[in-house]
Amino acid sequence: MQKAFNDQFNAELQAALVYKQLGLELDRLSLVGMRDWMREQVDEEFGHAHAFSDHILARGGQVTISTLSVPELNIQSAKDAFQAALEHEKKVSGLIRDLAKTADAEGDLDSRQLIDRFLTEQIEEEDTVNEILDRLELVGDDGAGILRLDAELGQR
Repeated sequence: MQKAFNDQFNAELQAALVYKQLGLELDRLSLVGMRDWMREQVDEEFGHAHAFSDHILARGGQVTISTLSVPELNIQSAKDAFQAALEHEKKVSGLIRDLAKTADAEGDLDSRQLIDRFLTEQIEEEDTVNEILDRLELVGDDGAGILRLDAELGQR
């Protein structure tokens, strides 16, 4: 279980880096509200990593940071950035489900509260990004609509 939790800890760190890169890409596109939304996601993902590292340490384990990388992203629009965010959230959701299966197979009941929290959170994360993508689809190439959404997301 320690390895499984360390893997998830590192996946959360990687998610923070993905959001950081997406924020940088949105900044390059002068969408600073969306950039700020991504920055909030970075902090949230680091918080997730802390929750997993705290769990490992509380159970007498050792936390190990592995080599982290960000997949190559080709971001040309806000829609590209949020599509990449959704795909990464789906990946993380799968990892959390796999962690739950591993914990169940190992009979690790003590980890269920933490895992269940993240199963629920991943549903919310995917839903939020899907909603933003739906709204980007609605505004299409309308610059004013994109800027309104950019301003709104910057208020997060």
